Amino acid sequence: MKKSVIALMLACVTLFSFAACSDDDDNNQPAAPAKTFVLVHGSWQGAFVWQSVKTQLEQHGQKVVVVELPAHGDDTTAPQNVTIDAYRDKVLAAINATKQKVVLVGHSMGGAVITAIAEKIPAQIEKLVYIGAFVPANGQSILELSGMDKQSALPASLTFPTPATIGVKPEKLTDVFCQDGSAAVKEQLVAKYRDEPAIPFTNKAVVTAANFGSVDKYYIHTNQDHTIGIDLQNQMAAAAGIKKIYALNTGHSPFLSKPDSVSIVLLKIIE
Repeated sequence: MKKSVIALMLACVTLFSFAACSDDDDNNQPAAPAKTFVLVHGSWQGAFVWQSVKTQLEQHGQKVVVVELPAHGDDTTAPQNVTIDAYRDKVLAAINATKQKVVLVGHSMGGAVITAIAEKIPAQIEKLVYIGAFVPANGQSILELSGMDKQSALPASLTFPTPATIGVKPEKLTDVFCQDGSAAVKEQLVAKYRDEPAIPFTNKAVVTAANFGSVDKYYIHTNQDHTIGIDLQNQMAAAAGIKKIYALNTGHSPFLSKPDSVSIVLLKIIE
């Protein structure tokens, strides 16, 4: 009996020691390395739209770079000097400064920008993420894709203040871009509004299977979108070889109306 008790005690000590070592080993395991997100805004908006998502991703240990495209936000580039290539080069500089592969996210017109970047530097793009965005095929422009959209409220809302810019009627602005946003969000969109450079809408994409086609691509649908209709979103995603599709029941700017939902999906994409 005495031997049995001693054996049981030794077994318990051994088990406890093993468990303790296992816990220490688990605690000493290196954390999964943070990804670097590069976020690209769309037309009639600026880097400011990503602030909430940026903060949330950083709180989850991610690195985040937000790019202000030329002639948007506080950038002073003249609209007549802006092309898709100018947008691309601004984002390329931001990516190169990170000195690592990135998760590149584009919204709306920004989808054409990240497409051009994936074609240029596919090896530096870990994942390509489109949020309610244009995905032009080879030879397509944003203007051509927009002409295929039978659901968008944007065409009827446009103005043409100068030969180099395109505007949106003030009374239509918030309904087109963020009908589901809070009053504060809508006020911010109006306060930071700028007319959009016209030339990039006509620039045709150059994409190849060897470059653009080699990058893993994800699409986040915006199901209540008044800017890019869901039918066109589905059509573009089907043609682009998207690896996985997610959907948010939001308007065109979910990073403003439901930033938590956007952050959750982005974090899921990098799992």
